[in-house]
Amino acid sequence: MINRTDHTPLFCDIELAGRIERAEAQFIAACSDAARRRSEQAGFALPIAGGVASYAEPDSPLNKVAGLGFAGPADPADLERIEHAYAGRGAPVQAEVASLADPALLDLLAERGYRLVSFENVLGRALIDVAATVPPPGIDVRPSGDDEFGAWLAVVVEASLHPDTQGVPWHEDFPREILENAERDAAGLVQRYLARLDGVPAGGGSMHLADGIAQLTGAGTAPAFRRRGIQSALLSTRLADAAAAGCDIAVITVQPGSRSQQNAQRRGFDLLYTRAVLTIDPRPAALRP
Repeated sequence: MINRTDHTPLFCDIELAGRIERAEAQFIAACSDAARRRSEQAGFALPIAGGVASYAEPDSPLNKVAGLGFAGPADPADLERIEHAYAGRGAPVQAEVASLADPALLDLLAERGYRLVSFENVLGRALIDVAATVPPPGIDVRPSGDDEFGAWLAVVVEASLHPDTQGVPWHEDFPREILENAERDAAGLVQRYLARLDGVPAGGGSMHLADGIAQLTGAGTAPAFRRRGIQSALLSTRLADAAAAGCDIAVITVQPGSRSQQNAQRRGFDLLYTRAVLTIDPRPAALRP
């Protein structure tokens, strides 16, 4: 466990935030590309303002605009183009805007009628002197191969369908089938980890490595196995592997005030910045639900 009295908080400037947001945009774009190959639907991943506008399929968590605001001012014509693309798929636009992005971006989105619906926190920690801690008795965390994909997918999706109630809740709910599709689309891009308790699959997580950044792209514990140390074990193992792979920073996205944020801060993570989640429905009023 990290000794907080010896911990120097990680400072995030605009350059570091831009690096993290670019990695996020590239990851979302790659997942969106995988979704199109899987389903042959008319999805898209369109570049905009240094980020990406992604659409995978109806109700997908990959339907978002990510990473924008770090490559010069956004062009209103580009926003109109992506709004038209989402409207053509019968979907709203959801833009995630980092608090360190170009402030003019928020003004532009407000002028176009975007509405603030939620926030999410991006936490990070430098990967210096990182070693996996010994998990509690009975817990075993290991990288998960293709032969265990079914078990990994089942436990991760089950955890997502029953989120923790501490802190600000997610503003979206996704059907089981859509969550399974999103995890399959990301499967070839991430390192997967399966946690077992006394030999039984109890939790799972994943990690994406890019540009020296270890993106902790999700972790969950099945409801029956919570409060047993599984999340902490998953986090510790991934941090040690990220450091061994040569990454200099690890990042995780959490809901404000959540148990995931609490667990990450206990492991030495600091709040780097917040993302505002804004949305607009570009469809004609008669076609909106």
